[in-house]
Amino acid sequence: MFLTATQAGLAATSGWAVGYSLGLVGGGGSILAVPMLVYLVGVENPHVAIGTSAVAVALNAAAGLAMHARAGTVKWRCASVFAAAGVAGALLGSTLGKMIDGPHLLALFAVLMMVVGGLMLRHRGGEGDSTVRLSRQNLPNLLGLGLAAGGLSGFFGIGGGFLIVPALMLATRMPIVNAVGSSLVAVTVFGLTTAGNYAWSGLVDWSIAGLFIAGGVLGSLLGQRSAQWLAGRKAALNTIFSALIIAVAIYMLVRSLTA
Repeated sequence: MFLTATQAGLAATSGWAVGYSLGLVGGGGSILAVPMLVYLVGVENPHVAIGTSAVAVALNAAAGLAMHARAGTVKWRCASVFAAAGVAGALLGSTLGKMIDGPHLLALFAVLMMVVGGLMLRHRGGEGDSTVRLSRQNLPNLLGLGLAAGGLSGFFGIGGGFLIVPALMLATRMPIVNAVGSSLVAVTVFGLTTAGNYAWSGLVDWSIAGLFIAGGVLGSLLGQRSAQWLAGRKAALNTIFSALIIAVAIYMLVRSLTA
């Protein structure tokens, strides 16, 4: 895709907005990447938008994982089993996603966004077993839930942290702080799998991906600083952001069904 100066600026700005939202309110921000690429930047092929966003999701998750690894919040064995099972799901999901026509895929994506917005409104507690380890008891749960989460992540080209975090907590009873850190292993791996599958089919715009990632890095840093200043208003910010996601989803659904 040939980018005009305006589109290049919008791609970097979109990346900044997604990065800022992730830094400010945490998980869920990356789901705005696809609608921004389609409706703001002007990527005509929804599959290219999904493939391109998957590249950005993977690299952003890898950067976040490095920070959590230094903090010691990653349960590596549990996360690795979950991610390994999810690779098969992500590969299958992304292959199926490429087979769905653009308008229908965007309509399904809009429905998923509504689910994400609803889940973000729910309060998640911090209780759990911080000493949890990979065992025969939690291995089947990690494999099954990892496969399912990977499939959805690959199909829609999203990070899927809003699914992976509660899935890890359900499978192992680990606290949310460990689930968030550990989820980034899966988000990185799923994103790379999806991006690789789409890139194999020529459905990644690397110039847009580069601009989106560059903007995302700056946005994330500013978002993290803003989160510290607005720490006391986190619940209100989360509610506003959830409402924004639902509003964008409704817009996408109407556009997709009337196209």
